[in-house]
Amino acid sequence: MNNQNNSDKPTLSFWQIWNMCFGFLGIQFGFALQNGNVSRIFQTLGAQVDDIPILWVAAPLTGLIVQPIIGYWSDKTWCRFGRRRPFFFLGAILTTIALFIMPHSATLWIAAGMLWIMDASINVTMEPFRALVGDNLPEKQRATGYGLQSFFIGIGAVLASALPWMMTNWFDVSNTAAIGEIPDSVKYSFYWGGVVLLAAVLWTVAKTKEYTPEQLAKFEAQKGPVVTAEIADINYNKGGIIFVVLGLATLALVMGLALEKELYLLAGGLLAFGIVQWIAGLLKAKNHTQGGFYQVVQDVFTMPTAMKQLAWVQFFSWFTLFAMWIYTTSAVTSFHYGSSDTTSKAFNDGADWVGILFAAYNGFAAIAAMCIPFLVKKMGLKGAHCFNLLLGALGLASFMFITDPKMLLIPMIGVGFAWASILSLPYAMLSNSLPSNKMGVYMGIFNFFIVIPQLLAASILGLILSHVFSNQPIYALLIGAASFVLAAIAVMRVKNSN
Repeated sequence: MNNQNNSDKPTLSFWQIWNMCFGFLGIQFGFALQNGNVSRIFQTLGAQVDDIPILWVAAPLTGLIVQPIIGYWSDKTWCRFGRRRPFFFLGAILTTIALFIMPHSATLWIAAGMLWIMDASINVTMEPFRALVGDNLPEKQRATGYGLQSFFIGIGAVLASALPWMMTNWFDVSNTAAIGEIPDSVKYSFYWGGVVLLAAVLWTVAKTKEYTPEQLAKFEAQKGPVVTAEIADINYNKGGIIFVVLGLATLALVMGLALEKELYLLAGGLLAFGIVQWIAGLLKAKNHTQGGFYQVVQDVFTMPTAMKQLAWVQFFSWFTLFAMWIYTTSAVTSFHYGSSDTTSKAFNDGADWVGILFAAYNGFAAIAAMCIPFLVKKMGLKGAHCFNLLLGALGLASFMFITDPKMLLIPMIGVGFAWASILSLPYAMLSNSLPSNKMGVYMGIFNFFIVIPQLLAASILGLILSHVFSNQPIYALLIGAASFVLAAIAVMRVKNSN
């Protein structure tokens, strides 16, 4: 370590930052295998295209619940193994087990349950990784840390997304199976993914040191005060009443008009947020405000201003990503390969090619991670992020006009730049505004702006496709392109981001 002035943490060497971020390579193996193959597994086990969004709801809902809890716990944890590293280790073990079990799901609902378990386990590992960068790095190195995380995300996703294709084309493992059975190429890919994930995370656990809470508090005391939202007195009871009424009204409409079942999710979300506020109001009235539940709710309403400014950027960005992840397989197989029969060679060739496309955009993201610092230097954080989001919008929109599947590699360049930017620049804008003693919980709360749009997508995308676009999944990608444009507009409205 090289000491700089006394008002900031010591700078770390490149290899220290490398070791600290290396675990993200393994984490992305888990996410990429999940994103590229779970829709395929669901369809193989009998899911219809319009059922896929509601089956996927486990993933974002799990993040919504797990990340703030893990963030809060990791902020409060200190043992001889560290502050964040115990969560890395536990999450990696659980995720590896889930990856081994997932491709052996016998029924659709078992697969949906395994997705829930797998995503919860990945979140246990991933959330403290974001906080670790803020814990260990001085402000001037945080963009480098998040950029290197993006680099490992790109590399890991390239390899993991391409695994089913490599199994078939390099190792002659079959990519087809009997009706209702998962192909061996997918099974072996999940096995290898589990091994790589565990090894990469354990490398970071072994090679990274952490500052003690006392050391972090000393660094924090030398900084200026963190600006939070100015809310003197929060009326949780009023908010609870408003959201419960909205939730009940939505529920009544869905039941009374026999609307699509996905809208129950929207009603449930409104009700849940109202109930959470009611509970917080009761705790406040009884002066029981020191517990974790109340503290997390309080932090949601008093988050730093930068988080509120970035909320809409994240909302529209992740709405697009979720649409892309759950609909690309069905869009490409039906629109470009002309088959929705999960037992056909055309469908499975198309599904394998989606794995290559996902590998490609993650590969381009790894390249973009090295280019983004130069874009930031020329255009600023906001300008660079806006530019990258527009590249992503152009890439997704072009799926409607490209007929040759091989040419779909070209729009993946734009998607890759958008993905790398989403994984780094919002965190670079945010991290310097967060207090070190709440880095974990605020990073978990920031995940709300990732999860809520995914839940909304799961609620309404199937409805929109079935009623407006004759159930043609290619239009989900066009909707995603429009959402990227809205995110680009929103980022230019963020204030105080140099």
